[in-house]
Amino acid sequence: MSNEAPLLQLENISREFPSAENGEPLRVLRELSLGIGRGESIAIVGPSGCGKSTLLNIIGTLDQPTTGKVTLDGQDLSTLDGNALAALRNREMGFIFQSHHLLPQCTVMENVLVPTLAHGQATAADEERGRRLLERVDLGDRLAHRPGQLSGGERQRVAVVRALINQPKLLLADEPTGALDQATADKLGQLLVDFNQEENVTLITVTHSADLANRMARTLELMDGHLA
Repeated sequence: MSNEAPLLQLENISREFPSAENGEPLRVLRELSLGIGRGESIAIVGPSGCGKSTLLNIIGTLDQPTTGKVTLDGQDLSTLDGNALAALRNREMGFIFQSHHLLPQCTVMENVLVPTLAHGQATAADEERGRRLLERVDLGDRLAHRPGQLSGGERQRVAVVRALINQPKLLLADEPTGALDQATADKLGQLLVDFNQEENVTLITVTHSADLANRMARTLELMDGHLA
């Protein structure tokens, strides 16, 4: 990382959940601190149940830390209310999950444009960007298709384009290749790296895949609530 201030800063993040055992809370994350620069690509790995998805959800403001704070582009996210956080997620972040979560009744293009509707109606510029990105992922001839007419890999590529449509600063991917065969997973992993570089979007992916982790510039292992 350069001397430039990190795009994302986590400071002393802890996350606890209620536990029936002895009344002691379950501590998943323990005073975790991390800085991530603009345009970086990071893989977070670790055993199942170690808190990888919890950490990603806290970064994406889908969950709140028990203690500590998250700063994005100099803004302390704990100072924002629910509506402001929702607007920030839509504007600054893109999300990719193991399941594509496409709307089955909508076409490929309509699915891609869903995040733009938070601003009102999709603009001609939104549609042009969506078309260009879909062509970039070799789906330019599938704009009017519905998810049920696509393969699993094609649906996940649509989900990637949808995550990028609002030109986010931060792309968060939770097991994005987990439901794909190896060949399709390899193609999607390379696509994420390409977009990381082409769009200069900071990419954080949680994965069990060593192949996907190895494509990232930096790999961090989460164990016992700490990153190594």
